[in-house]
Amino acid sequence: MKYKRIFLIVMDSVGIGYQHDADKFFNAGHNDIGSNTLGNIAERMDLKVPNLEKLGLGNIAPLRGINPQKELKSFVTKIAEASNGKDTMTGHWEMMGLYITTPFQTFTDTGFPKELIDLLEQRTGRKVVGNISASGTEIIKDFGEHHMKTGDLIVYTSADSVLQIAMHEEIIPIAEQYRICEIARDITMKPEWKVGRVIARPFLGTNKDNFKRTSNRHDYALKPSNKTALNFLDEKGFDVIALGKINDIFDGYGINQYAKTVSNDDGMVKITEWSKKDFTGLVFLNLVDFDALYGHRRDVEGYGKAIETFDSQLPELMKNLREDDLLLITADHGNDPTFYGTDHTREHVPLIIYSPSFKSGKLLETRHTFADIGFSIAENFDTELPEHGKSFLDLIK
Repeated sequence: MKYKRIFLIVMDSVGIGYQHDADKFFNAGHNDIGSNTLGNIAERMDLKVPNLEKLGLGNIAPLRGINPQKELKSFVTKIAEASNGKDTMTGHWEMMGLYITTPFQTFTDTGFPKELIDLLEQRTGRKVVGNISASGTEIIKDFGEHHMKTGDLIVYTSADSVLQIAMHEEIIPIAEQYRICEIARDITMKPEWKVGRVIARPFLGTNKDNFKRTSNRHDYALKPSNKTALNFLDEKGFDVIALGKINDIFDGYGINQYAKTVSNDDGMVKITEWSKKDFTGLVFLNLVDFDALYGHRRDVEGYGKAIETFDSQLPELMKNLREDDLLLITADHGNDPTFYGTDHTREHVPLIIYSPSFKSGKLLETRHTFADIGFSIAENFDTELPEHGKSFLDLIK
């Protein structure tokens, strides 16, 4: 075991340039060629990320205003996704060694089939409104007051493979909200309706001007179809600590400690707290705000400022790292806020590898699967190895 503690941070959707197969993936009728989340944000604003710059972000790909380092103290590269998809679950599952060959179902353009909605109404005893692809904050403005009068379920989807149900906590108690979503999860196990996640989206407020989603969100994800690097660590008695939506993405499979987060800031606070504790294993954090608040909403400035905030929080985490710690910073797909439509984009993702023990670093060759991350983690802890991936540990000496 070379590293006692590994910290893996996923900057949700922070891609770094379209992949070779981007012509096979589409946004609003256009293929993903030309997408570049980081690159296009940097072109449109003066992105100030001194800590990521020092870690070698500008060495991975040309980024306006972010200079390559002449003497690297970290190892950096970009990684291509091998699975057939560009959604959150596909990216994270591949990261831990599991490939997805058949993409999860999406209902972005059509909404959910009448048969599915009819069955949901029948089994919950409540009518459904919405059934469109929408922003979660906007749809509760549109239907929230109606929901408060009638108790109808606000059902919506997005560019992801997801069925979301917004419900007011004072109209439908949280326990019942979760029961309703469990029913929806059961219904959507049918192959032609199988979505990656069903999500309870509770909110509060008295009218459309002050409705606000609460932290009682709960995801009902599909369980991974096979064991991943997380299971192998867990089975050998190592700590597997999931922060943010990681526990939901893996349906708790292979995870032995977890905590929800309410924001990127909260996620960075929690992982920094863990950096001050003694444990042996992995802390795995997803920072979802990049994707949910800025990528899908095509908010270039908001996205850029969120990256700058993350950059400013890194030193507090890094000062707690020990000689036998490893920090990995990556992403799960792209979501270029300058691009067509509102979907994810098929992009390479950055990988920054840092340890205080490194005397020097360098730019590594492009990796061809996210699974290299989980494979390397499993090899470090001398556990069973995932089916897919190749270790980079021998390159970071």
